[in-house]
Amino acid sequence: MNLVGIADRLRLRLQGGLPGHDAFLELSGYRRPDLEAAMRAAPPPRESAVLALLYPRHGMAHTVLMQRPTYAGVHSGQVSFPGGRREPQDDSLEATALREFTEETGAPVTGVQLIGALSPIYIPPSRSLVTPFVAVADRIGPFAPDAREVAELIEVPLADLLREDILKRREQHIAMLGRTAETPYFDVKGRVVWGATAMMLAELRELLRQ
Repeated sequence: MNLVGIADRLRLRLQGGLPGHDAFLELSGYRRPDLEAAMRAAPPPRESAVLALLYPRHGMAHTVLMQRPTYAGVHSGQVSFPGGRREPQDDSLEATALREFTEETGAPVTGVQLIGALSPIYIPPSRSLVTPFVAVADRIGPFAPDAREVAELIEVPLADLLREDILKRREQHIAMLGRTAETPYFDVKGRVVWGATAMMLAELRELLRQ
């Protein structure tokens, strides 16, 4: 997949109507009214941002995910895009995404161009409203992940996201629903990517397939 062509097409599509997450939410056992009610509850959600960076590797367009370490928290061991909460020094959510990317992956964002944002996602367990930004870079690295926040970086060819067999289903406990449901997930190099990051990948996948 040619990175320049992908970036040009995505830039146009990100400026138009986005697919959103409702179809994936239903597959995951959530309902939009439930999420909206949870988001209205006090205190207000905390703003966060993540970065889906597209870059070339071995002649193919890639993006990078990270697996979080095991810790006493709601996102322990999960796979996500690099990102985190907005801090007072961040002028914008875009700045949050870029800062967090460098802090977690160790790679500078010099030359990174933001091309748009995917649909924001509300994450009930951490009461976070996350905006996923999409960016491109002619080159990236070297990576030097922060061991306190990153157990492993996972470089993923975009072509893999378009495979039919990457999307699977399994039984998953959903804390907000208080029950176990059969939910979709992305099998990314043997890692289970579910929840909010799966919704981001599903929307990005839909834009890439259009």
